[in-house]
Amino acid sequence: MKIIDTHAHYDADWFDEDRYELIERILSENVLAFINIGCDIKSSNFSADLSEKYDNVFATVGIHPEMASDIEEGYIEKLKALCKRKKVVAIGEIGLDYHYEGYDREKQIELFKNQILLAKELKMPIVIHSRDATEDTMSILRELRPEKAVMHCYSGSAETAAELVKMGIMISFTGVLTFKNSKKAVKACEETPIEMLMLETDSPYMAPTGYRGQRCDSSMTHVTAEKLAEIKGITKDEAIKICNDNAVRFFGLDIKA
Repeated sequence: MKIIDTHAHYDADWFDEDRYELIERILSENVLAFINIGCDIKSSNFSADLSEKYDNVFATVGIHPEMASDIEEGYIEKLKALCKRKKVVAIGEIGLDYHYEGYDREKQIELFKNQILLAKELKMPIVIHSRDATEDTMSILRELRPEKAVMHCYSGSAETAAELVKMGIMISFTGVLTFKNSKKAVKACEETPIEMLMLETDSPYMAPTGYRGQRCDSSMTHVTAEKLAEIKGITKDEAIKICNDNAVRFFGLDIKA
């Protein structure tokens, strides 16, 4: 069964040598669709353009927290204009990232809040990035209550996942779910209702077990689906169908046969 990868970055330099050949191959083989994710204005434009090149490619537009120190003037208006492109399905990835030294907490929070408010204004979903910033991320989500959101690349606790689900926020897993040291992610997956789960790769990053250290692409979503099926005690095809249906419903994807 073909699969939907809800989060990929085909604008990354890792794909410069064979980007379009790879995309055409995986879409013809075992990938039903993928969503290319914006991280700044440039990559958001790329994502929107890419989505219009292929039937089952979609885009998000947004500014990643690591870009907070280099925000373009008038970025909200630029994002708002990009949201009018016909296959832009969400605002993201947006959020907080306190992983590296030298981050500007206040700028990141301002950027995150402004983009949530834009999504609420436009009635669009958001794709959330949160790394080493759970407390602030959850505080902002409790305060602003986005209407439709997914926590991407989830590796946090089952308790945090349960609170997200109570707020109506979806949980999305990458190849991290397959890692030997991913006990927290596995526990969170076990305890999250399957109708609240989606699958992704975060390509070219986060290659699953069996591909560690290699460039990840959307075809590897199948490896994570196998692990999710094992955790949930269902078949791989059942896991793919449910997660595909969740993605179509959440993002409003118009999938071409």
